[in-house]
Amino acid sequence: MAFELKVPSVGESINEVQIGQWLKKEGEYVRQDEPVVEVESEKATMEVIAPVSGIISSVRKQSGETASIGEIIGSMEEADAPKGEEKGSAAAAQSARGVEAQGHATRALDADSDEADAKKSAGDKDAGRKDKASSTGETRVMPAAQRALADKGLEAGDVEATGPGGRLLKEDVMRHEGRSATQPAEPEDLESASLPGYREEEVAPMSPMRRTIAKHLVAAQQNAALLTTFNEVDMSGIMKLRKQIQDEFVKKYGIKLGFMSFFIKASIEALKLVPEINAEIRDNSIVYRNYYDIGFAVGTEKGLVVPVLRNTEAMGYAEIELAISDYAQKARQNKISMEDLKGGTFTLSNGGVYGSLLSTPIVNAPQSGILGMHAIQDRPVAVDGEVVIRPMMYIALTYDHRIVDGKGAVTFLKRIKECVENPVRILLEV
Repeated sequence: MAFELKVPSVGESINEVQIGQWLKKEGEYVRQDEPVVEVESEKATMEVIAPVSGIISSVRKQSGETASIGEIIGSMEEADAPKGEEKGSAAAAQSARGVEAQGHATRALDADSDEADAKKSAGDKDAGRKDKASSTGETRVMPAAQRALADKGLEAGDVEATGPGGRLLKEDVMRHEGRSATQPAEPEDLESASLPGYREEEVAPMSPMRRTIAKHLVAAQQNAALLTTFNEVDMSGIMKLRKQIQDEFVKKYGIKLGFMSFFIKASIEALKLVPEINAEIRDNSIVYRNYYDIGFAVGTEKGLVVPVLRNTEAMGYAEIELAISDYAQKARQNKISMEDLKGGTFTLSNGGVYGSLLSTPIVNAPQSGILGMHAIQDRPVAVDGEVVIRPMMYIALTYDHRIVDGKGAVTFLKRIKECVENPVRILLEV
């Protein structure tokens, strides 16, 4: 029985997605509820799950192509696991997901032993099938691969088959055709090989997330009066404090105390002092908020995402650090949901992790401000009339000048500086 693979709904107002990586090939066996392909929206990446156990019979949309919500991007035939591969498939799925509980360690060791036996058996059978295919000159061609061969005017014997059991897949035909099209002609001599004509370019489509980021950044600069002001912070006090309590903090909470939690706490104090930076312009009104949902920028391979910590005024340092760690891990694994990105009243961006010394961050509309943190460098500074070397960080506040005046911006940064250089102020609220 055939089952269709459709693009799932990924949220209101999103009508189109881009096909990401196919996790299963045409002709490959997949178990029920295993991820088959990734789809990327402008905000997040989701997985299309196999509705049944069976074989991927066709792939209608390739990686990089766009598809509408509900559109059929592939199909699969319901089938039992190939003989000798069931244990191997189960062990592979377990390996991919990790052992779910420490108490199953003994059973996991037994499964590893079974997996090795199953792989050896399956490998022997695959080798036998391939030998038989090569001796008879026959290759099992999948339907989509047959159509691709006809379109390209190729024979099955012209293409290397890489599918399970020696099957010829559509991807094999496309890969063969791609190599033939992109392989440069042999130069007549070594001198001609260095000519500009042999330079190559690679064209890659922008992902939905990258297109959305570009659109929002341009819109922010066009629709707001953005201005950036700067200050610098002596990090020696906070570094000394972290060194003193780090071991106890890790022992108690299981996570290191970082700089970000201090800056989030300092930002809350500064936002209380300058409430317009925590506000937004809505039509002809200014909407002030008495809660502090702080977003923090996380760079991923697919673009910048800004997960939001809700009600940070009620969170402790450990809660903030744990939440940041969880979100950062989800972002790197493309597991961030749209709910994680919604809202936010103020944003922090730490370019210092990449070595940035100074920058002017762009406001995450419709917010009115963003704080940029930068690299910590030892610099000579004047303290009590003497020149000393201190670990210093430049901080930058970009703000919407339509709602925030220069005085408020400077006051905000001074408060950040006071709280970070002397964290006791945060605890005592002075």
